[in-house]
Amino acid sequence: MTERSLASVIHSYFLSYLSRDKGLQSSTIRSYRDSLRLFLIFVAGANRRGVSELDLEHLDYPVVQAFLHNMEAERGNAISTRNQRLAALHAFYEYLGRTLPEMLPCCAKVAAIPMKRCPLPEMTFLAHDEVEALFACIPPHDRLARRDRALLMLLYNTGARVSEVAQLTMGQLALHSPAQVRLLGKGSKWRTCPLWNQTAKTLQAMLDERTGDLPPDAPVFVGPGQMPMTRFGIYKRIRHYARIWETAATPASQVRVTPHVFRHNPGYRVMPGTVGVLR
Repeated sequence: MTERSLASVIHSYFLSYLSRDKGLQSSTIRSYRDSLRLFLIFVAGANRRGVSELDLEHLDYPVVQAFLHNMEAERGNAISTRNQRLAALHAFYEYLGRTLPEMLPCCAKVAAIPMKRCPLPEMTFLAHDEVEALFACIPPHDRLARRDRALLMLLYNTGARVSEVAQLTMGQLALHSPAQVRLLGKGSKWRTCPLWNQTAKTLQAMLDERTGDLPPDAPVFVGPGQMPMTRFGIYKRIRHYARIWETAATPASQVRVTPHVFRHNPGYRVMPGTVGVLR
């Protein structure tokens, strides 16, 4: 169909176009990668061949429709997930159309596939006493307790996204007065958030356990082997303590605690273990 192979197109799409030309963050690129991986596996199954045997001619409009239908009818994915995968396919087929003009008719049809409307999720947050109870679930003498307490404190203090915390480096922290942290958010936009004294002290206590001088590009939160914590690793630690609290909570809480819940907490954010209002 064309001199360029599917493999070469995908290679240039991820290694050149998304990062260099579009300037997307690594978290967005990973999301696009995961969506395209699922799509290619589906296409390979529909054509009874391996993924490595696929060619551009297999990425026609009907297979995109079949993939989206399969997500809802067979996999049971929510409409929001379907829309997220479609957004990734829109971006990929836009690149195909720009790169290979002979693909334009197919790409135009894919671009015309609309997002489905879905109800917005209900915004939930934790009350002050619930936050106190969650922090109380962190054992005081566990080897990871100091790190996990600092992690939850930073999320609650700043309302940061998990991806922002996972990529946080020492150069973005200023723990002397006035303590603050610089966060790199969506669209490569920086913002500076003040840190409570309690948060700064907890972070400093965690960092004091690390040996040697930490360079500006060293990750703030690390796991075994001093490797940076991933988004999934942060999610697992928060869900670990959340399950302990959810089991013991009386009455049972209606909030399923995830890292994103901390972004919904009221702007005043009373500091756990203190009395007063953040000014």
